[in-house]
Amino acid sequence: MNSTSLDLSKKFTSFSGADIRVVTGGQTIGTLQALSYAIQREKAPIYVMGHPDPKSFSRGKRGIAGILITLMLDQHILNQEVFRENKFIADKDEILSRPGDLENTSNSADLTSLNEAETGNEFVFDSQNISGNYEYYSAWYVDQIPPFDVIVIGANEYGNAATMRIYGIEILNEGSGFSVDDMVIDNQMTYVCRTILPWQRLGQWDMKLGQWHSA
Repeated sequence: MNSTSLDLSKKFTSFSGADIRVVTGGQTIGTLQALSYAIQREKAPIYVMGHPDPKSFSRGKRGIAGILITLMLDQHILNQEVFRENKFIADKDEILSRPGDLENTSNSADLTSLNEAETGNEFVFDSQNISGNYEYYSAWYVDQIPPFDVIVIGANEYGNAATMRIYGIEILNEGSGFSVDDMVIDNQMTYVCRTILPWQRLGQWDMKLGQWHSA
């Protein structure tokens, strides 16, 4: 059987970072530069008297954690639509920076409570209406974002595709910085998650017939 270079390339396929997109809530995270994860589990040796080597290993808790790195182009990742729509229940007494300070360069920014930012009134706890003390609001810190799932899709020029998923991401920390020597500004975030679906073949595009074949 005669085989072409294209046929051989489909037998052993690979993906690079340029072939991969990361999607959450049906939208691509357009400023994401890197994503990594690590799976760790507690395992301890069991020893008995008279033997220097372990007889067995007990298996304990498993933890999955990783890093998300996004580029700061003209706005923070929180201002992207996919995360603006992912709201949480905020306490009206929580402190945040006043949005009007964007135009204020003459002095330090003013801090306010969530209630003042919305109504201009000082917040007073309402013991008669508990629900009135909270607000459905967009996050202003990444650690306030509710858990979300991430779909990673890879597709190369030969028509091969693969996917993996990360479920229940909870962002823990965020860090950034900038200097005169930096060509780009990035934000690094650490996260934990519930579980991961490893890479699996998604399908293949038949270039000769012009059809998509699922795996």
